[in-house]
Amino acid sequence: MRFVSIRRILLGLGLGLLLLIGLALALSLQRTPLVALAAELQPADVKQAKDVLRRNDPRQLETGAQRLLSLREQELNLMLGQATKVYGHAAAQMQLHPGRAHFQASWPVAKLGLWLNLDAELQDGKALPEFTRFRIGRLPLPAGLANWGMKRAMQRLPALLDLPLSDVLLGDMVERVGFAEELLQIKYRWNKDSMARVMSSLWPAAEQQRALAYQAHLAAWVQTLPAGQPVSLASLMPPMFVLAQQRSAGLSAQAAAENRAAILTLALYATGESWARVMPAAQAWPRPLPLQVTLNGRDDFAMHFLVSAALAVEGGGPLADAIGVYKELSDSRGGSGFSFNDIAADRAGTRFGLLSEQSPEKLQSLLSGGLPESAFMPVVSDLPEFLSEGEFLQRYGGVDGRAYKQMIKEIEARLNALALSH
Repeated sequence: MRFVSIRRILLGLGLGLLLLIGLALALSLQRTPLVALAAELQPADVKQAKDVLRRNDPRQLETGAQRLLSLREQELNLMLGQATKVYGHAAAQMQLHPGRAHFQASWPVAKLGLWLNLDAELQDGKALPEFTRFRIGRLPLPAGLANWGMKRAMQRLPALLDLPLSDVLLGDMVERVGFAEELLQIKYRWNKDSMARVMSSLWPAAEQQRALAYQAHLAAWVQTLPAGQPVSLASLMPPMFVLAQQRSAGLSAQAAAENRAAILTLALYATGESWARVMPAAQAWPRPLPLQVTLNGRDDFAMHFLVSAALAVEGGGPLADAIGVYKELSDSRGGSGFSFNDIAADRAGTRFGLLSEQSPEKLQSLLSGGLPESAFMPVVSDLPEFLSEGEFLQRYGGVDGRAYKQMIKEIEARLNALALSH
């Protein structure tokens, strides 16, 4: 009888725990998002982000100097919205006031058609802000528990991501994060090795080893090519994607990561750079002999294509397209002029980058056997180029004009006809 009683108690506790979990889920999940997904990036948004980076460039500081990074609420929400959308298919926003902030975020729950909504209030702390209110859906949580969870997450994040973030973000660089009216302020100190430490923190050890494999492979392959002669992108791709196929071991997730490394290596090489530009550990790696990489006989097309492909694997197609249009608009105001054939190269590269993630093994198989340029880059020699700002506005009505949209439609039709699009 005593055994039966204990069994009933345990069963009751188990059922009670399940009910509590069910209630917590019911209170946490909601049918509608608290925050709408960010709109697609526009060229004006890219310009704004670029202005923010230029305004807060820490490389202008003297060693050991203190700096106050200031982000306006609109600028913060632009970056926050795009980052959560691209990397989490989620949405987030902040409202900033003197000494406090209101943070909201929404994550879709796969296959349930529900949303996990977070609604929180923060206030200035000694270094990092602290939660004063924290709610998941309709479920309130103690602010102290939320603060403990945030601290634990910050402590565990470097190990989970294999990133040395703790000393970079929470050590002697960032001294305080605070709020003002519609303003986020980050007080930090810039030291001699700060840039190297920040750049190193972005690349896990596994990513660094992967990048080394592709740069060494490219360096060895370039040695076999005629010195000083231009090389078609179609000639560089097969050896890189043969390596990607060999390293993928038939796993789609691994294949996408290998494709990303191959594309980034090629993009850096075509623009006259190497991994050493973004990864301090790469200073001692083999350096490929510099050659001019061409696409449709032009080196600028190769750069447009590969940079857009790299942007696509890093941040999604809309980001790459928006940056491409922004670049052309900037060129029309005193640069080389607005060029629709550059837009075509950008969008071809974007499609290539997206395909490398969405169908990674298919792309490896196709490229390993070799593909002509015409399989991934359309003929664009007849498209208008070198248009001044006035001429572009007069003939095409700007990026919202009917004639402009018709030209983009024509470019998309050519891209749809490419072999790699089928």
